[in-house]
Amino acid sequence: MSNMNLPNRLTILRMMLIPLIIIAAEINYFNEYVLFLDVTLANIIVLVIFCVASFTDFLDGHIARKRNLVTNFGKFMDPLADKLLVFSAFIILIELERIPGWVVMVIIAREFMVTGIRLLAANNNVVIAASSLGKAKTVSQMLAVILLLLNCYPFTLISIQFGEVVAYVVIYLALALTVISGIEYFVKNRTIILKSK
Repeated sequence: MSNMNLPNRLTILRMMLIPLIIIAAEINYFNEYVLFLDVTLANIIVLVIFCVASFTDFLDGHIARKRNLVTNFGKFMDPLADKLLVFSAFIILIELERIPGWVVMVIIAREFMVTGIRLLAANNNVVIAASSLGKAKTVSQMLAVILLLLNCYPFTLISIQFGEVVAYVVIYLALALTVISGIEYFVKNRTIILKSK
């Protein structure tokens, strides 16, 4: 890593944090220690690591653009690290029964489709910029992860039912933006897909 620039080091750091999320979620002691409203110590540790990793995502992109340190490694590994981070968090939420498995499968399928299109584009020396819908999708997914790890606290303080409504809204908002942005991605880049036949 000594010859890597700072944005790429941050990307590697983000990938190294992902196993820590899985480990923290699986330690029995952390899961048995309930802090408030069914939110365990494991949830909080996972949340902290997830937020730190998400911040490195913002930071590496900002530094790469500002200092003109964009590399082929960063173009490939940065979105891959993002996807692995979100996938790991969603899989933990499935285990906690806070998000339906089929919703996560749709999200994963969309991300694989987009990654495939990106690889086709790269093969044709085409750089695909992230759309505003794609960015909104990412924000909605991260917001969903944070709220669901907290079991929709502080909204559950109003009532359990209100917390459930908030959970429903954040899950299906993230799902809707994921599907819509995926369709937009496919339509905008259909010529790349057709050329690859």
